[in-house]
Parts: sequence; C-alpha cells; structure tokens
Amino acid sequence: MIRNYLKISLRNLWRNRKVSVISIIGLSIGLACSLVLFLLVSYLFSFDRYHAKADRTYWIVTDIEQENVLPTDATPRPLGEILRREVPFIERVVRLENAFGRIVSIPDNKGGFVKKFEESRNICFTEPQFFDVFDTHWISGDSKTALTAPNTVVLSERYAEKYFGSENPIGRTLRFDNQVDLTVTGLVKNLPSNTKMRYDVFVSYATMVSLLGDRRHQAMQDWNNVTTVCFVTLHEAISVSKLTSVLSDIQRKYLAREEAKKLQFHALTLDDLNHNPQYGGQAPRPVLYTLIIVGLFLMLASCINFINIATAQALKRSKEVGIRKAMGSSRGQLIRQFLTETSLLTLVAVVLALLIAQLCLPMLNNALTVLGADMTVLDVFRPNSLGWFVGLIGGVILLAGVYPSLVLTRFTPVTALRSGYGQVTTKQIGSLLVRRGLVVFQFFITQLFLIGVIVMMTQMRYMKQMDLGFRQDAILTIPVPTKNPAKQELLRSQLRQVSGVEQVALGAEVPASYRRIPISFSFDNHAQPEAFPTTVKVGDQKYIPLFDIKLVAGRNFLNNDTVSNEAIVNETMVKQLGLHLPKEILGKSIRVWGRTQTIVGVVKDFHLSDLREVIPPTTILNYYPENHIAALKLTPANRSETVSAIEASWNTLFPEYVFKANFVDDMLNQFYMTERILLGLAQLFSLIAILIGCLGLYGLVSFMAEAKTKEIGIRKVLGATVRELLWLFGREFSRLIIIGFLLAAPVGWLLMNGWLRGYVYRIQPGWWVFALTLSLTVLVTVLTIGYESLKAALTNPVKSLRTE
Repeated sequence: MIRNYLKISLRNLWRNRKVSVISIIGLSIGLACSLVLFLLVSYLFSFDRYHAKADRTYWIVTDIEQENVLPTDATPRPLGEILRREVPFIERVVRLENAFGRIVSIPDNKGGFVKKFEESRNICFTEPQFFDVFDTHWISGDSKTALTAPNTVVLSERYAEKYFGSENPIGRTLRFDNQVDLTVTGLVKNLPSNTKMRYDVFVSYATMVSLLGDRRHQAMQDWNNVTTVCFVTLHEAISVSKLTSVLSDIQRKYLAREEAKKLQFHALTLDDLNHNPQYGGQAPRPVLYTLIIVGLFLMLASCINFINIATAQALKRSKEVGIRKAMGSSRGQLIRQFLTETSLLTLVAVVLALLIAQLCLPMLNNALTVLGADMTVLDVFRPNSLGWFVGLIGGVILLAGVYPSLVLTRFTPVTALRSGYGQVTTKQIGSLLVRRGLVVFQFFITQLFLIGVIVMMTQMRYMKQMDLGFRQDAILTIPVPTKNPAKQELLRSQLRQVSGVEQVALGAEVPASYRRIPISFSFDNHAQPEAFPTTVKVGDQKYIPLFDIKLVAGRNFLNNDTVSNEAIVNETMVKQLGLHLPKEILGKSIRVWGRTQTIVGVVKDFHLSDLREVIPPTTILNYYPENHIAALKLTPANRSETVSAIEASWNTLFPEYVFKANFVDDMLNQFYMTERILLGLAQLFSLIAILIGCLGLYGLVSFMAEAKTKEIGIRKVLGATVRELLWLFGREFSRLIIIGFLLAAPVGWLLMNGWLRGYVYRIQPGWWVFALTLSLTVLVTVLTIGYESLKAALTNPVKSLRTE
C-alpha cells in the first residue's frame, strides 16, 4: 500500500511540475530561513551550559550607585578571597582579570626576540581553580599546579602553535608586556566558541600580584577598584539565596557606610553571562525570542503559500477524487495519499533547505566574528537539536498537508463527476474565508517586515549622519607605549615630520569610546563630592583643535607642560552644576583624581559613546601619564604610504612594542555592529517573505485565471474592456492587502517604537513609513499578478468558450 501511495504521488507531482516546483521553492526558502534562525538561537542559548557545574556556578557582579546605577561585570579584588576564606558552603572561588592590549614576545637564544604579538582580548590572569569550575581538556601539564606559582602561563593549542609552531611549548619562555618572562606550564585544547571565557593565554594570578610591586598590598585590599571577575561554585543542594545573604553581610562588615551604599553585589547564573546586556551580554533574551518568532513567521508563511497552492489545485483534481471514491476509496485512504504527496514535497524542500542553510551559515559566522561562531548545518543532527528539527519537519507536514487533504477529499462523487471539470466551484474547494485569511496573513507578515526594515534603515542613516560633535574622518590613532613626557614629545616631533601628517595630538582615547568610567569630583572647593559623577577625557593642547571640538567659552590649554592644573568641561557639566551661562564656570576649581584644577574653558557637548546614551558631564584634563594614543590628522592623498612612514618612524622609538593603527571612523562603526547585523537579517528576511508571498500570489492568480476562464470569455463577449477584466483580479487582492496592512501597521508601530526606545537619540516614525510600506506591497503584488492577469484578460473568448 505504501509503495502504491509513493508511486501515485510521484506521478501526480510530475504531472503538475510547475506547481510542484513553486511549492518546493517556497517551502525550502522558508524552511532554510527558519533553520538558520533556530540554529543561531540554539547556538546563542548554549553558551557556557556545557560545564558540568554550570547549574551551581554563579557570576558575582557589582552595581556602582552614584547619581545613576552603573552595572559592572566585575568585583573589588578583596571580595573573592573573603568568599573563599569565610563561606563554608562555597566549593570553589575563581578570580579572573582581563589583560587587554598586552605585548607577548618570543625570545630567541641570543637574547633578542623573534616574534612580537599585540593581544587585544585573549589573555587573562586567573587562578588554578578556573579549571575546576570551567570544563577544560588538558593535553599537557597539571591543572592543580600549573598556575600556582608566579610567572607561569597555560596556553591553548591555537596559541601554542601561534607562538612556537609545531614545537613542544612546555617549558618554553615568553616575554609578557616587556615586563616579565613567563614559563609555559600547561597546554589545553582550544575552548569551544560557545563560551564567554574563550581565552587562549592563562597567566597565573600570582603573576599579576607580583607585577603590582610595592603597591600590591594596597591594590589587593582596594574596595574601590572594581576590576576582578569573580565566579563561585556552591556545594550541591545550596540555594543561591544563601549566597545573596552572605554578599550583603560582607558588604556591611568590610565596607564603610558610605562605600556600602555605593557598591551592591549580586549573584547571577552562569547562563546570564551571554544574555544580560547590563553586564556585557551580547545576546539579550528578548532579541533571541524575537528571532524565534521571526523564524516561526517565515515557516508559517511558506506553509500558507503551500496550502493556498494545494487548495487551488483541488479544482483540477476534483474528477480524480470523484473517480477514486466511486471505485471504493475511503476518505482516510485519500487523506493518506495526499499527505504522502505533501511529505515527499516537504522532504525535497528539507534537503534543499539544508543546502541553502549551509551556504548561508558561513556568512552568518563571519558576521558574528566577535563571538567566534562556527555553526554548521550538521549541528541540527546533534542530540540537543535533532528533536526540534524532526519536530519542525513534522509540524510543516501537518501544517501544509492536513487542511489541503481535508479539502481535496470532501467532494462527493456525484458533484465531482456530474459534468466534469468546472462544476466544482471555488467555494466548494474550501472555505473562502479561510483562503482569504491565509493570504491576509502572508500580507501581514510581509508588511510587518517592511515596516521594521524601513524604520531600522532610517534610524541607522540618522545615526550615521548625526553630528557627534567632533571630527572623525582622516584621523589615525596609534599607541603611545610610554609615560615619559620627553619621549612622548619626541614621538610627536618625529610624527610631525612625516609627509602627509597635518596635526598630532596625544590623549587617553578618542572622544567617543567604549571606555567610560564615572568619577566622583568636588566643585568650587566644596568639602563633599557632587551628587553626580563626571566622565574624564585626557587630551593635550592639540587634542581639541585636532578633533574640532567647539569651544563656547574660555580657552584651550595653554601648553603641554608636564604638570598642568587646567581643566575644560562641557555644556552638560555647566547645566548639571546649576549655572546658567558657560562663562560663569570659568576660573572655578574642580577636584578630580585627587588633583585640584582650574576650569579655563567650556566646550560644546560631544558624544562620548553611541546614541543609546545621553551625553554625561565631562571633564577634559591635560595629564601626560594617561596619554595612551597619538591621534594624527592625515592629508587625503597617499594614505597607505603615509601610514607606512608613520609605522617606520614609530618603530625606531619603540622597537620592543607592536605597531597598531586604526582610523577613528572605523572604530566608531564598531558601536553599531549589532544594529548592522540585525538590519542585514531584517532586510534578508523581508526579501524572503516577499519572495514567498510572490510565489503564493503567482500560484493563486494562475488558479484564478484558470477558474475564471469561461467567466472572462462571457464578459468579453458582452463588451467588457481589458481594464474591467483586470479589475476582477485587482479587486480581490486590494481588499486583502488593505486588511493585512490594517493588522500590520499597529503591530509594527508598537514593535519598532519599543526598539527605538533603546536609543536616547532616535527618529520618530511618521505616516510616510506606513505609506511607503503599503506602496511597496501594492507594487510587488501588481508585478507578481500582472502577467497572468493580463494574459487571461487578453485571451480570445472563442478559445475559452469553445467547449460550451
């Protein structure tokens, strides 16, 4: 029986090749998109869940409470040791500190260095307990002792090969940040991509303590320095509420009353590492749930497309059903026959979807480079994914096959065979309301995507074109790896002599950056700090003119003396202090970083980060120990030659360091990487929703043209014009477009306004967004149905009526 079902199904599919291809293409595209989205969501939800102790490991975070709460993903350095020493129900405590922008050098046998590497984010200082808490596969070394002593390091396979090639790294030496030699004591497998602790160089925590030198005791007991990431693993059956209570007790016991008010400790699950945006999570749960909904919508759209085409075919297959029933076939047998056809189409669509997904995943992995994503289509066959993948296929077969099967098998033999083809009406092949509802749902999905894309594109263009308050183009930044003021000035002097360099300024960073730490300050000799903090920017006399930051009162720094007691503030600082005019603050004193400065100028507000945040009260200081970069204004011509000349000049002064150059506009583009990824996905899925909708519309208009062949012929004989005949098709689709739009517009408005609320500086979606959405939908619909409608309207009535 099954063999007979398969044989008949294949014959029917081949006989209706055109319809089968349309159905398979629509279904495979929708399935491929759903598959990619579900793989992405599954991957992002899998972060750090593979550790054996993940369910009882917690991440301790700190909220710094000033005028506003500043969430941080770290803790003060003393906290971890106190938890280890005083809390018996804690099984393990791990302290970890990131080491950004460090230099790793590989020494040769002659006392020199054969390789130098600038490591931005792959190094951490940590303790041996790290490998007890986080599952790591060891190749060489002892996890218990490898990081107990100072000046020891454990490498991943990837970095061992990077530093030492194919040689055995154990016992080899590498120079860390031109300060200390580290001995390799362990080698571990590369950590998987689905972890936030994806480090490659693990330096012993004792090394960091030794590098602090004479300041080590003070630094390790400093509760104001919130820099240490701390994880704790509880003994089994211990509630996290006990840990929360202990954190509150420690806060009261070890912190003075004022400090205790400022620092609030919380214990978060390990799962929150990647999903809590307040603490650096890059995959917020609302975004992931939205992606799941988008995937379901695309799958539903493709199934609806399939259902519409399948029910349309009922008109052609009515005689087949009538003959089968007259020969004794039961309705159940016919349903199984049609479900077999649906299953065959679905399986072909699934194979194509897997191929399409595999072609798309490398591009998605590339877009998610910051996460180190390495997704492949084979991930669906893993135990944790296979269940939902099989469920997805089963759901598609049921969604796409059950209703058409019921419609196709409902005809009675008398109705189907009374006069053959044409006697079964469109109303008899299924509820007209249902079919219209399915088409409306497709229009709803398409227009909802279009609204989202238009709003996101407009917001992105607004952010790109918005004046940030400083110059961004043609400015190159390079590192300044010295705190010696004389050598800093020598670097400036040498760079000014390079052809193509117009100006050189020194500072801590560019005006807008990720680094933004609020600092307490006091104003005008007040005994107590102000109620709000300030954000400190460091730049020399050339910093403000090079970045073209506008002065609204006072003056710039007079010179680049090694000891400067001058400060410049922004307009927001003036307003926050309750002053009315910028000139009122000139000559007043401000105490910040333990130094009293005289305010000599006020600059126009400029953005210190992306457009999600307001411009904070800002203080600019000329303080040479904090000069970490040199900013160079370049001429437009021969930039590559200019950068090469800059590198050569820089290397003569700092041969032991690694040269690294970045253009400011490229750095600022990183602010909106997430938005660009989301916009790209939204644009892609909108095109796919439109394509699926077009395939469905084409199938439906083909069916309508065939079903209305005799009606059109009669109308033409009675004098109907081509325009009037075209309106037969246009009237039906116009109603459905309008209904879909009326449903999509309020939903789209609510969703996109919610998304825009994440930005302090944002657009206001106007009527034109919805007008453009409706216009695009009408245009796509006209282009899709136009050819078949026009062909039907121009058909010779003699040809359409000759069988009567």
